[in-house]
Amino acid sequence: MQNNRNYFIAIALSVVIVLAWQFFYMNPRIEAQRQAQEAQIAQQQAQTEQQATSPAATVDGSLPAGAAVNPEASRDAAVATTARIAIETQDLEGSINLTGARFDDLKLRQYRETADPTSPIVTLFNPAETRDAYFAELGFIAGENAGSVPGPNTVWTAPEGATLTEATPVTLTYTNEAGLTFSRTISVDEHYMFTVEDQIANNGAASASLAPYGRVTRYNKPSTPSIFVLHEGFLGVLGAEGSLVEHDYSDVEEAAITNAKATGGWLGITDKYWAASLIPQQTLPYESRFSYFTDGQARFQADYKNDAVSIPAGQSTSVKTLLFAGAKQVPVIDSYQESLGIPKFDLMIDWGWFYFITKPMFHLMDYFFHLVGNFGVAILLTTIVVKLLFFPLANKQYASMANMKRVQPKLEELKTKYADDRMGLQQAMMALYKEEKINPVAGCWPVLLQIPVFFALYKVIYVTIEMRHAPFFGWIQDLSAPDPTSFINLFGLLPFESPTFLHLGVWPIIMGVTMWLQMRMNPTPPDPTQAMLFNWMPVIFTFMLGTFPAGLVIYWAWNNTLSILQQALIMKRHGVEIELFKNIGNMFRRKPAQTK
Repeated sequence: MQNNRNYFIAIALSVVIVLAWQFFYMNPRIEAQRQAQEAQIAQQQAQTEQQATSPAATVDGSLPAGAAVNPEASRDAAVATTARIAIETQDLEGSINLTGARFDDLKLRQYRETADPTSPIVTLFNPAETRDAYFAELGFIAGENAGSVPGPNTVWTAPEGATLTEATPVTLTYTNEAGLTFSRTISVDEHYMFTVEDQIANNGAASASLAPYGRVTRYNKPSTPSIFVLHEGFLGVLGAEGSLVEHDYSDVEEAAITNAKATGGWLGITDKYWAASLIPQQTLPYESRFSYFTDGQARFQADYKNDAVSIPAGQSTSVKTLLFAGAKQVPVIDSYQESLGIPKFDLMIDWGWFYFITKPMFHLMDYFFHLVGNFGVAILLTTIVVKLLFFPLANKQYASMANMKRVQPKLEELKTKYADDRMGLQQAMMALYKEEKINPVAGCWPVLLQIPVFFALYKVIYVTIEMRHAPFFGWIQDLSAPDPTSFINLFGLLPFESPTFLHLGVWPIIMGVTMWLQMRMNPTPPDPTQAMLFNWMPVIFTFMLGTFPAGLVIYWAWNNTLSILQQALIMKRHGVEIELFKNIGNMFRRKPAQTK
């Protein structure tokens, strides 16, 4: 039973990791957010001073004119108050506000708010006058002889009746009192990338200088608390050779974060499935900052400021900036990284610690999806591939277990012989293992090595937008959400919702049954502690996975089923009796009374 003990220890270790990961991150994070909110007023003055002395403080962090929030005003009313250019593409609809040339009205045509196909499409950007404001803006900071340069409140001129589409860019113009003429050409592809090219002509009598800037601003953070497996908040790769930088909203609420000066890269704000990111011109140095402003309307802001550009009289210059605003589709994000040369842009998707496993696993699953047309079936096929990859290790594991069963009678003889000599028993057992060429810990490694695969699959199902609202069969209409059924209301037969902590659907129960059957392939350990762990493990996992994405539960149930078949095959090859039904029967037999 030494091998069983090690096997249970490995499983127990995985349980501890998963339980800690799933259940113990939330309270500390919520508490941190609460403390940050309580300390906000006390820290306001210190933060204001820090922002004023920051190297990037020259970026205009003030709100646009007329941005006072009216809780009673609708989004449509806010959009209707200013002149705009319509946006109509394959994946986007909305408009650009001519005041500030601001991207503040954007909806994602390919995505719905819920799995119901009749629900409203997802809204990404909202005007500054709304309570859920979220927008992106590009402008300039005036230098010597520049006059009034375009900023948050500049009203641009647009061609009458212009509409921005994939095939029809739009050019905005603005001329100031110093003789600078700004021509802003905005184009968009079929997905989510805007290209903004500013041409500045100096028709004045003196050389002028100005510094381009960009910002992404939002008033509210996500209503659902962020979790350990997923980053939501500020992120970027600052510099052509830079690493990914991530900061939670709570980090920035405590103090503004000023980043080192860089050339190349990108920065912005990300949600679980959506993001807004600015990609400055890759040849111009810039300073950047992640901030939380508390003057008037509280707001979060990711911004950058390029070094000042000098424009001699009678000459012109141009600045090109990209804005990503949309869904984090894996192939789309990857294509931008390759075709536009955006460094490490694929890290906008939170692949996690096991990036080298998670992303290939997604591509494998995505390949199967395009083959069969169902992500649930793709998960089943991916599980088979994973089992095949781990087959050599699993073969050693089950072979070790089979050998342990084979020498079980000899072990029982040793226990009887060395009943009062624990040290002698251990030495005799090690000698037996050596003689029979058995490694008692061989069964642990396959379990431990599969833990990263489990985490990687969790990331794929939980984080990638391709899994969002992806149906399986029957009642599973969203593989990224928990099984909606519950035994508390008899799986929907009774007219009430079950409490969250008791939520337990059909697939988690199937998973629990398959896990219980897998563990019954081996006899119950004689040690009471091990036996208790052996008996309660499936129950613990069943309730724990009740709130996990259905796709992950389906994977686990299918993986358990394949493991049972695999173990039975290997045990049969080694001539070891398959004791599944015998062990199940022993559970229900009355134990003989012990004689005194």
